[in-house]
Amino acid sequence: MSTFNLDIVTPTRNLDEMVVSYVRCPGLDGSFGIMANHQEGIFSLDIGEIMIKTNSETKYYSTSGGFAEIANDGVCILVETVESASDIDISRAEAALQRARDRKSSSDKENLDQVRLESALSRALIRLRVAKK
Repeated sequence: MSTFNLDIVTPTRNLDEMVVSYVRCPGLDGSFGIMANHQEGIFSLDIGEIMIKTNSETKYYSTSGGFAEIANDGVCILVETVESASDIDISRAEAALQRARDRKSSSDKENLDQVRLESALSRALIRLRVAKK
């Protein structure tokens, strides 16, 4: 299978460049896959799971959104945050999910920022799903 270079960058760190055969990213309109020689472009990423396949393994990451730049010499994923499945603290993610659920069920609905709440719920659920892979 053909391969290409992948670089994942956050504001605070740059993950090692990898040679991969396939990447699946969480787009705003649903997940999309990238293989070697993909059409060039820049795509918005949503909160979700990034799956990376190399010739020898499959890795999973959670992200809170960003952009994917597909060029003829590789792919650069620019994200706000990224965590590999092995780096996710499950108890911390479960606590974040519980806090979000508690806020959602609170009686103070008037002062509730619905967008922030849904985003927190989505991030916690994705982190838990990725951690269990």
